[in-house]
Amino acid sequence: MRIAVLSETDRAETRVAATPDTVKKYKALGADVAVQAGAGAQAGVPDQDFEAAGATIAASAAEALRDADVVLKVRRPAEGELTGAKSGALVIAIMDPYGQEAALKSLADADVAAFAMELMPRITRAQVMDVLSSQANLAGYRAVIDAVAEYGRAMPMMMTAAGTVPAARVFVMGAGVAGLQAIATARRLGAVVTATDVRPAAKEQVESLGGKFVAVEDEEFKQAETAGGYAKEMSAEYRAKQAELVASHIAKQDIVITTALIPGRPAPKLVTREMVESMKPGSVIVDLAVERGGNCEVAQPGQVVDHNGVKIVGHLNVPGRLAATASSLYAKNLYAFVETLVDKETKTLAVKWDDELVKATCLTRQGAIVHTAFQPTV
Repeated sequence: MRIAVLSETDRAETRVAATPDTVKKYKALGADVAVQAGAGAQAGVPDQDFEAAGATIAASAAEALRDADVVLKVRRPAEGELTGAKSGALVIAIMDPYGQEAALKSLADADVAAFAMELMPRITRAQVMDVLSSQANLAGYRAVIDAVAEYGRAMPMMMTAAGTVPAARVFVMGAGVAGLQAIATARRLGAVVTATDVRPAAKEQVESLGGKFVAVEDEEFKQAETAGGYAKEMSAEYRAKQAELVASHIAKQDIVITTALIPGRPAPKLVTREMVESMKPGSVIVDLAVERGGNCEVAQPGQVVDHNGVKIVGHLNVPGRLAATASSLYAKNLYAFVETLVDKETKTLAVKWDDELVKATCLTRQGAIVHTAFQPTV
């Protein structure tokens, strides 16, 4: 069994799909591991650390791919990146499959079995494989750090001989994994934190972290969560009522962090231009949904925009701004999944194609798109 770890071709991607720690674990499973030269450089992992863990360093992607049974990446392979890959090789990455028909066809045409880690079901045995949670947790933390860096004022209340510094007011929109970590981080830094979410269960979670919950709590709100724990899309009437409440609240905030995403859909617009203009100069908005169109109307992907003195932060790949930590967690997510695909006795790949984890994540196999959610319409 041979495992290839490829470098990322996207310039914005700083993470790597393996670490020396997981290389050792793959070796214990009986695998040979080939890491493309420089794959871990931006995550602070030099080639010699991979070599010390037992990996061989491949000079190119083609060399790493040669005879590989499993290919590990952070992002979906680009067109032509899998040239030379073994027929039937398992390619495991964050595939971003929604609305990517041409890219999925390319994977199918490459005759690989492509697995999307972000489609992992949210069940107990798959928690250790949940890349959405591991990476969103870091994004929520980093959002607060980025906000503080742009804010230019102290976060906690300070009582000094020269006078009292008031605590910063932080409003977190969306109390999923990223939002909850943002709340916890802002609270640790001494801010007064409020948060909103359309899921009723979020209220207790927000309050348990010391935040105050802000939402229109009507009958629709009480039914606003899917069986999978995601937020439902709300009616126009509810969105209007919630927007009115949020608009009056945002005007008083120093920092707003937006984290609202619904899988497979554009990010909902939560912060209008008018809301931005109601905020005090020096305030900061961090939009964690900017790669999906953004929660804030004024946000620009990859930029920090100054709008009437309010800074709107739209960094791309926020988990990658903590590349070493993000890589460590992602690599552990990958290893936990790969381990389920290996026969421990024979130390060979033995994919159980009817396993619920495999069925939920497998996009392409034997030259076809096999995932029911992404099969092309006739």
